[in-house]
Amino acid sequence: MQRYKARAAVLSAIFMGLGQIYNRQFIKGLIFIAVEAGALFYFITNLGRAFWGITTLGESPSRLEKVKGIAKMVPGDHSIVILIESLITLLFLVLFLIVWYMNIRDALKIGAERETGRPSNTFKQSVRYILDYKFAQSFLLLPGIGILFFTIMPIIFMIMLAFTNYAAPDHIPPARLVDWVGFETFRNLLVLKSWSQTFYGVLTWTIIWAVLSTVTTYFGGMLVALLINQKGIRFKGLWRMILIIPYAVPQMISLLLMRNLFNGQFGPINQYLGYFGLGGLPWLTDPFWAKVTVIIVNMWVGIPVSMLLIMGVLTTIPRDMYEAAEVDGATNYQKFRIVTLPMILFSTAPTLIMQFAGNINNFNAIYLLTGGSPVKGDYQYAGSTDLLVTWLYKLTLDQNKNNMASAIGIILFIIVAGFSLYNYRRTKSFQEEDMIQ
Repeated sequence: MQRYKARAAVLSAIFMGLGQIYNRQFIKGLIFIAVEAGALFYFITNLGRAFWGITTLGESPSRLEKVKGIAKMVPGDHSIVILIESLITLLFLVLFLIVWYMNIRDALKIGAERETGRPSNTFKQSVRYILDYKFAQSFLLLPGIGILFFTIMPIIFMIMLAFTNYAAPDHIPPARLVDWVGFETFRNLLVLKSWSQTFYGVLTWTIIWAVLSTVTTYFGGMLVALLINQKGIRFKGLWRMILIIPYAVPQMISLLLMRNLFNGQFGPINQYLGYFGLGGLPWLTDPFWAKVTVIIVNMWVGIPVSMLLIMGVLTTIPRDMYEAAEVDGATNYQKFRIVTLPMILFSTAPTLIMQFAGNINNFNAIYLLTGGSPVKGDYQYAGSTDLLVTWLYKLTLDQNKNNMASAIGIILFIIVAGFSLYNYRRTKSFQEEDMIQ
C-alpha cells in the first residue's frame, strides 16, 4: 500500500522541503530548505529577545554611572524600541508559520497525487502552473507583506500602547521604562472623573458635530443642486463654477483665511455687522459661537461636494417617471417627495455614511479653524470645540499622553467602524444593488 502522502507530510513537518525532496521535487525542496535555514538563523538570534521584550518591555533604564571617576550616561533599555522590534520578529514568526503550513500542505497534495499514479510536477511545470493559474495570488504576495508591516503592524502597535503606561512625566523612555498596565488606561478614561468628564464632553460634541455637519452639507448641497437644475435658471454654468471655487481652493488655506475673517477684533465679518449697526459676535472666543462658526464654515466647504454628487444623480433619473407623475396630477412637491428624494437617497446613501464617518474624524475643520479653542477650564488638555481626533492629537504631540491617546483611538475606531458597518448592512443601496443599472 502506497503511503507517499503521510510520509511526505511528516518529513515536511520535521524540516521544510524534505517532503518535496521525498516527492522528487528537488529544486522546490531545496528552496524550502533554504527558507527554513534562513528563518532558523534569524529566530535563534532574535526570537528569545522578542518574547523577553514583549513580556517585560525592558528591565534597566538609562542611568548615570561613574566610569573611572567620571559620571557618564549609560544607555539602558528603550521600551518602545524593544516593543517595535519584538512585534516585527513575531510578525516574521507568523509569516514563517504560514509558509511552514503551506509547505506541509504542498507535500501532502503531491504525495496524494503520487498515490494515484500521477508523476510529480517538475520545477519548470510548477512555475508554469503558477504563471497560468495562480498568477494574481502570487503577485499579491508582495503587496500583502507590505500591508502586514506598514498597515497592520502600526495598528497593532497603537492598540498595544493603550495597555501600557507610556505617558509623561513618569514613563517616557529611555530615562524611564514603560510597563504593561492592562485595562487601567481605559478605566481612567471612562471612570476617573478628571478624565471621564473631558471624554464624555468631547464625545458628545463629536457626535453632535458629525450629525450637524453631515446633515447641513448634504441637504444644503441637495437644495442648491435642485435650484440650479430648475427650468428657467440662467447661467447655470456660472452658478456651478462659483459654488465649486471653495472646493477647488486647498482646504487648509480656506480654513486659515476663515479664521481671520471671523476674528472678533479685526475680522471683516464683525466689521460688516458694525456697518448695519449690529454689535460684533465672539465667533471664535465664546464656546457656543465657536461651535456655530465651525458648522457654518464646514457648510461653506462641504456643500459644493454634495451639490456635485447630487447633480450627477439628478441626470440619471428617467424623465418618464416625472411624466407619469404629471399624468397622475402630482404637484412639484409630490414629484420631489415620491420620485426625486428616494432616488437621490438610494444613490447617495453610501456616500452619506462615509461623510458621517469622515466628519467624526474631521481634523482639519476644527484644528485649523479654532485649534480646539476656546479653553474649557474643567477639561483635560481639550477645548470647547475639540473633537476626539483633535484631542487625541494634542494628547500625543503636546502632552506625551500616548497611552491615553491610543485608548481614545481604539474607542474612536469602534464607534466609526460600528456605525458604518451597521448602516452598510441596513441601507437599501446594498440590499437592492440592481435597482439602478
